[in-house]
Amino acid sequence: MPTISQTRRQFLQALGATGAVSLGGTLPGLWSRCLAAETTAPNDRILVLIQLAGGNDGLNTVIPISDDAYYKARPGIAIGRGAALELNDRVGLHPSLGGFRKLWDAGRLAIVEGVGFPEPNRSHFRSMDIWHSAAPDDQYPETGWIGRSLDQISQRLHDAREAACIGMDKQPLACIGEKVTPPTIQRLEDFRLNHLPNRNRGVDSPHWVTASNAPAEGELAFLRRSAVATVTSAQRLENLSDYRSEMNYPSTGLGRKLRLVAQMIAAELPTRIFFVSLEGFDTHSQQQPGHAALLTELSNAMQAFVGDLDEQGLGERVLVTTFSEFGRRVAENGSLGTDHGAASVLFAVTPTGKGGLYGKPPSLTDLDDGDPKFTTDFRRVYATVLDRWLQIPSSPILGADYQPLSFA
Repeated sequence: MPTISQTRRQFLQALGATGAVSLGGTLPGLWSRCLAAETTAPNDRILVLIQLAGGNDGLNTVIPISDDAYYKARPGIAIGRGAALELNDRVGLHPSLGGFRKLWDAGRLAIVEGVGFPEPNRSHFRSMDIWHSAAPDDQYPETGWIGRSLDQISQRLHDAREAACIGMDKQPLACIGEKVTPPTIQRLEDFRLNHLPNRNRGVDSPHWVTASNAPAEGELAFLRRSAVATVTSAQRLENLSDYRSEMNYPSTGLGRKLRLVAQMIAAELPTRIFFVSLEGFDTHSQQQPGHAALLTELSNAMQAFVGDLDEQGLGERVLVTTFSEFGRRVAENGSLGTDHGAASVLFAVTPTGKGGLYGKPPSLTDLDDGDPKFTTDFRRVYATVLDRWLQIPSSPILGADYQPLSFA
């Protein structure tokens, strides 16, 4: 006869039987809490974060087409004014960002210029930690700004909402909290709960949890509560399989990730924050072809994602922002690439109709050891999405008051 500890362990192992899920806790400890609320609160706003890992070259992404200093510093890799997708007389988009140009024309693309932080260091790891933690350069917290946001949300009664890290091997620092750490999800199959014992028999009295094998009332209550929440989860996640879209997502890593995000949103899961990463932006040599391919992947995937959400009537709920740990130096290097820099640009795809240019463009002649000086602290962007979009007070999370921008 199994003991109650064996029964609990069997139950938890059944939930985690699909090995591709990396969990900060077990599935009932995460998705069950997430789905324990009485409703999915389908009108709640959603944030999708796309990390451009490696240090995106902001100057070749949003091109200062009227600045001679740009062309003098980059004779081999500059994007010509005739090739750039002009937004106004001053700036244009990289020609690979045709999907972003359409979003701009629709009033949905916000561009924040000169984004960075004080005391830049040009280190991938340290810069990423600063962006993920939102902490000053001289602090090394073990939690991230998203994780702390989830900690704050979880304190609210009947407000069980979570985040998900899509297509990642482990939780990024940004998502780690003291009490809440969201799962990493590689593929749709990670949600399957078919390993649960006879889940269709009902959850009030599952055949595998009986008085004979669960003598402890507290343990029995735990298993019953977990079973109820888990089968509710399973029923809701069935909606993932019913997802259909007329949009043709590109067969790329980011395309697949954003399609999964769209599926999860359409399934009315109460997940509020999605974290996605696109790798490869460390363009030290022969930058032009590789950077163009990355921006094409970003643009095409984003265009399909936004179109999909709009088609399903979900676009008004979703704000998308990009970020990268740093930009590149103004001058090209001897390998037709660019080296680690400081300030860069950041995109926000907003349903509010408040697209446009935000922040102040940095000077390309008044430099900090070859780098553009930041003009907009990235934590102002975080304050924007927290205070104005997710309606989560930002000061306790960011440790200070930062003035929000108005794109959300």
